[in-house]
Amino acid sequence: MSLTVPEPHARHVPVRMDVDRWATHRSRRRLLVVVHTVVTGQRLLDAIRLLEGDNRVQTFFTQAPDVFSNGVEAFLERLGGLVLPWNQAVLTRFDLALAAGHGNLHDLQTPVVVLPHGAGHNKVVHAVPGNRPAVHRGAYGLSRQRLMRDGAVVPEAIVLAHQEELTRLGQDCPEAVPAAEVVGDPCFDRVAASLPLRALYREALGVRGCLRLVLACSTWGPDSLLGHGWSTLERLVAELPKDEDRTAALLHPHVWNAHGHWQVRAWLAELVRAGLILVSPHADWTGAVVAADHIVGDHGSVSLYGAMTGAPVLMAGRSDAAVDPGSPMAELMSFAPRLREDRPVWQQLKRSSVLRRAQRYERVAARITSEPGRFARRMRALLYRKLRLRAPAVRGPVAEPAGLPLTVRYDDPGAGVSR
Repeated sequence: MSLTVPEPHARHVPVRMDVDRWATHRSRRRLLVVVHTVVTGQRLLDAIRLLEGDNRVQTFFTQAPDVFSNGVEAFLERLGGLVLPWNQAVLTRFDLALAAGHGNLHDLQTPVVVLPHGAGHNKVVHAVPGNRPAVHRGAYGLSRQRLMRDGAVVPEAIVLAHQEELTRLGQDCPEAVPAAEVVGDPCFDRVAASLPLRALYREALGVRGCLRLVLACSTWGPDSLLGHGWSTLERLVAELPKDEDRTAALLHPHVWNAHGHWQVRAWLAELVRAGLILVSPHADWTGAVVAADHIVGDHGSVSLYGAMTGAPVLMAGRSDAAVDPGSPMAELMSFAPRLREDRPVWQQLKRSSVLRRAQRYERVAARITSEPGRFARRMRALLYRKLRLRAPAVRGPVAEPAGLPLTVRYDDPGAGVSR
């Protein structure tokens, strides 16, 4: 169970001035994990697990302010970590902080390592001052708007997945280049490690034998697949033959947390009764991507990771979504065919398989990370260097395959949302 402190002056045992009197174990270093959203929290787990077994480090968690903060409290509760209120975390000194978002990091009294929370840096940041037109501010995570405060670079270290992102960072915010380190991408490594287990993931989703799995992936916001309405999901469920295809929907956690789990389930109830498989947000999404035979996606990161698997991608959502033109997502959108309303879905899926050019997908996938299979080793080295500790002499960490995906259940709402 997570612990919270209602009074700003209260202190948990490991951060009290009289820690020697109360603590069973006093660690040498204190690490703060800053969770803005559920998505950023999930990405940070890939980093902090690299410190497992080291009793020299005490890890704390805090929830930072964010418009998509709904669901973070429950996420931290499930972790069972020691949670400090934000107003206490910003007044407490730690040896290092980790974040995968940028909001309010300048308030911390601690050096911060910032990780990306998606595949690369694809989405463009716009600022809308008053009623004037939106101003282009660069790719999220690479822009001066996110990385600098009062003329200084906020993060102690900026984790990148690919060498080419250094060039893009130099264009958007050259002052931040000295803080950048190319480490790799944990989700890329997990997808790669999961590919040999494809049959198990298909079985977990109820896709057996020669059935084809069509996975619809929606990011959040009005430009997304779902942001354009339910028509794409409705067409997939209605038009694809049930004796040949299964349709599954994988929704960004921001969709669930912005609208509420009950509401999303209610909106999709009729489609689920008609055969839609709704992937639960409470388990690893990687297995669902690996299991897919076709992907119908948008400008979200999952579509980009899908380019690794061999499944052809059809694009939905806005064709002119705010994507950095120098990003791998822009390249994928430049050649992946778009789902059209004037042609049968099954015909378009078949055509996308026939016309799929493997080398194009391979080129896009290679732009996700320039350190394939090396995130765990390189990130662990970065953490220990910033903590000023010698890393334990153990076998190097490796990428683990994804756990089995879960699906949302409707038969017993009181028992939970997944099976």
